Amino acid sequence: MLTDAPVQAAIPASDIERAKAFYRDTLGLAVLRETQDAVHLESGGTQLFIYPTANAGQAPHTLAAWSVADLDAEMADLRGRGVTFEEYDLPGLKTTNGVAEFAAMRGAWFKDSEGNILGVTQSREG
Repeated sequence: MLTDAPVQAAIPASDIERAKAFYRDTLGLAVLRETQDAVHLESGGTQLFIYPTANAGQAPHTLAAWSVADLDAEMADLRGRGVTFEEYDLPGLKTTNGVAEFAAMRGAWFKDSEGNILGVTQSREG
């Protein structure tokens, strides 16, 4: 049953070497293995993989998001690594200094080297 199986994010890349460098060097993820068709990485005990495709960076939505204990500290660390956070002013989504505030969580989004949208979120207590 799927309820017993691990799930992982699949991230498209038009340049697999550039994407691998971004996830490994900028985000600090560990490369678990590389195959002809993908680079598998580990983050917080879960996995994601990057695969080559000409369609990378075309999704207008978040492909993967990390849940962190301290959004502000994580953003400061990522900014120090060269990550730029997106600013949004859309119905239901407004960011200030890269952060959107919701009743149950705070969130921020950035793009990887391929133009894919990634997120970082922090749950609110209560």
